[in-house]
Amino acid sequence: MSQIIDGKKMSKQIKDELAMKVKGCMIKPSLAVIQIGEDPSSNAYIRNKSKAANEIGMNFRLFQYAFDTSEREIINRIVELNNDEYIDGIIVQLPLPNNMSAKRIINSIDVSKDVDGLTNKSLARFYNNRKCFIPCTPLAIMELLKLNDIEISGKHAVVVGRSNLVGKPVAELLLKKDATVTICHSKTENLEFYTKQADILIVAVGEKEFITGDMVKEGAVVIDVGITRENDTLYGDVKFDEVSKKSSYITPVPGGVGPMTVAMLLKNVFECYNTKNTSK
Repeated sequence: MSQIIDGKKMSKQIKDELAMKVKGCMIKPSLAVIQIGEDPSSNAYIRNKSKAANEIGMNFRLFQYAFDTSEREIINRIVELNNDEYIDGIIVQLPLPNNMSAKRIINSIDVSKDVDGLTNKSLARFYNNRKCFIPCTPLAIMELLKLNDIEISGKHAVVVGRSNLVGKPVAELLLKKDATVTICHSKTENLEFYTKQADILIVAVGEKEFITGDMVKEGAVVIDVGITRENDTLYGDVKFDEVSKKSSYITPVPGGVGPMTVAMLLKNVFECYNTKNTSK
């Protein structure tokens, strides 16, 4: 039976450390969140971020816009926040309405305040080994592996999913830690052939219980990034009951990668605040 990686417990440790640091700040670090529309999942994610920020004493400012707000109005707000010295980090809650360009909106965030690490400038810095903010979910995955003393160097890591948000950046982070990395996706033939080779299996496809027990080798470390809401119940990309009988470590959904992602976001905001104030 697997050892369950408790993301809630580990995120609390990080938030407690951040709370002590924030307590010593004359002016509290501030995170600005842009939300467009009323997506139920987005509402839940924003509540979690707001709650976590309040727990550590960080300011949280939410800017909500109707579904039919113009793209120009959103970008104008982001430019204002870029120039606001009391705002340390800015994120745009995804997904955005189909009538908007996520790329244009996100790229209007100043790279120095891009705490989600999703602008083109941040990603260019990331892939060229320059200092930048790393996307929060990949950062959370790596932190969970580190805190559980899971060896990465020399291991075969298989990433299922190739998004800019999770799949590609986590593959790059694993490579930087000397893993041998295979990326699989929707067009991969005979997916099971690859997943059964994984010492570390990271799944980020957003399909309920996509990975079953017969697709995982004995003793694998399994990190489940996906989340699907169905009849008020949350499911991961991994069929937990089956896979947990074979894996050595596994993250649950909920309570695994999600809480740690929020903790990494707050950590990035504090780093942004600290960099800004130590350079003055």
